[in-house]
Amino acid sequence: MVSSQPTLLGGRYEVRTLIGRGGMAQVHLGFDTRLSRIVAIKMLRTDLAQDAIFQTRFRREAQAAASLNHPNIVAVYDTSEENLQLPDGSVVSVPYIVMEYVEGHTVRDLLVGGTPVPIDEAVEIISGVLSALEYSHTQGFVHRDIKPGNIMLTNTGKVKVMDFGIARAMADSQATMTQTNAVVGTAQYLSPEQARAEVVDARSDLYSTGCVLFELLTGRPPFKGDSAVAVAYQHVSEMPPTPSSVTHDIPDAIDRVVLKSLAKNKQDRYSSAAQMRLDLERALAGSAIAAPSVASWEASTVTLAAMQPTQTLIAANASVSDTATDLPAVPGKRVGAEKKKSNLWLWLTLAFVTIVLAGVGLWWALGSSAANKPTEELVEVPAGIINVDFADARRALAKAGLEGVQGEKVASDDVEEGKVISADPEPGTKVKKKSKVHLQISSGPASLVVPNIKGMSQDQAREVLKSVGLKIGEVDRLDELGEPKDRILKSDPEIGATVTKGSSINIFIASGNVQVPGDLVGKSLEEVRGTLEALDLKVVERQVETNDQPVGTVLAVSPQGVLPTRTSVTVDVAVAKPEPAPAPEKDNTNPDRSENPVDAPADPDKTKPGN
Repeated sequence: MVSSQPTLLGGRYEVRTLIGRGGMAQVHLGFDTRLSRIVAIKMLRTDLAQDAIFQTRFRREAQAAASLNHPNIVAVYDTSEENLQLPDGSVVSVPYIVMEYVEGHTVRDLLVGGTPVPIDEAVEIISGVLSALEYSHTQGFVHRDIKPGNIMLTNTGKVKVMDFGIARAMADSQATMTQTNAVVGTAQYLSPEQARAEVVDARSDLYSTGCVLFELLTGRPPFKGDSAVAVAYQHVSEMPPTPSSVTHDIPDAIDRVVLKSLAKNKQDRYSSAAQMRLDLERALAGSAIAAPSVASWEASTVTLAAMQPTQTLIAANASVSDTATDLPAVPGKRVGAEKKKSNLWLWLTLAFVTIVLAGVGLWWALGSSAANKPTEELVEVPAGIINVDFADARRALAKAGLEGVQGEKVASDDVEEGKVISADPEPGTKVKKKSKVHLQISSGPASLVVPNIKGMSQDQAREVLKSVGLKIGEVDRLDELGEPKDRILKSDPEIGATVTKGSSINIFIASGNVQVPGDLVGKSLEEVRGTLEALDLKVVERQVETNDQPVGTVLAVSPQGVLPTRTSVTVDVAVAKPEPAPAPEKDNTNPDRSENPVDAPADPDKTKPGN
């Protein structure tokens, strides 16, 4: 790609080992030095980065993809460009995307051996994919490249869909196949409309998801061929086999869901990811489903759409690979007599098949029309049933002779809780009178998962919460031993809890203080010393002489209350008071001195006669 990779992007992201390589980008393990977390960094090929239009659209779409906050979608944290020097000395601005790093493996890795996965596991994986698509479609995003290589299975069993921003940017930069000689998608998972370079919508993602479901159930994709053009041709013109025809223990209900998702006509597929997921889960549980019988698909005939030579599906020499995102169209230049002859036979064969299929289709349509006469009365699904209360929509349908049925509730940031998001069939569609119209109801704003902000500073946590559509609420301090001051200890709602977009998250940060217990007086010095040192406080011993308390007893502790860690605390400890000095002994060597004056000799002057 370039002569060497930078070691730091945007002055923030360390570029580490290469962990993936695709047809349009390289993925590196990275480290966000600001938030101290592991990330994945995807850098576009330099030949795509030199296209100014692609750069602009890539930037816009990547930024929009960063707003997709869903547990089943790999999060996009940041996007920017970095100036890189090419081997020829020129400098190009290469866009890159910083994403959530997911530890695990892709579904493509799971299917390497060609062995099908258990039915319940296949349904669980596809339910996760459909949950991601359900959310992205309500946000106005069509993935356009659902395939096993873009579906991650984490080490904890979660399903994560990747590459929303890149797939959308790529599609927008290639408006038609005649302009760019390419289509977006991978041949084995390409919807018929993508193969014809037509406008795609959410139902194109459902077709690709159906292809992945087929492969999970059977160990092989629904269509195989020697070249990409052969595979794409089958997507456009041939009925897929039923999964049970390949793996015989698959129930009929699962077959029906797969065939409905793989309908050639978009109108015949599920109208939303939510409906497909609900039908799939009901099929697994043995409940009634909305998908028609397998026989009804086998009875239908699909005709090839007329295409100009410039709308050729895929080049005959293009490889069918999960890693290929761009499928080149047939070149217009002359490549030799053998090539020309081969293409001539190909076109003759396609023309013959088209005529035959068209004739059979016309015969079937005429026969079916005659058999159904007289036709039943058709009514139009009324307008004005979207973004209104379910009860109001149901009344409007009843007036038109239709029955409103409440479908699964779906999160929406745009439609209020309890109001109708969509209808199946859509308003304006003509249906038989008394038909059921399934109404999808909003459950309110999309739910988000509170990210792990433990150990972060307030500024770091604020940035992380903002990136997923949340914000910091109240901030409280807790005295927590061993925790650095001002680091987040926990949150309310707790980490991993489900909340609505825009919610405030209360945080609790470490005060860096500890509480000195008030019951230390009267305990032994050893016990008090152990308690205070366990609180990361320094003990200063001061001896106090007293005979009122046993030796070694703590008499006082100061200061008390809440103290910063490493504070010095003085502990007064009792030591024995010394005994008083003994009285001096008697001196018997002097006969003139006596303690008793009565025994003293009489004064000789006082004993003389006459006194």
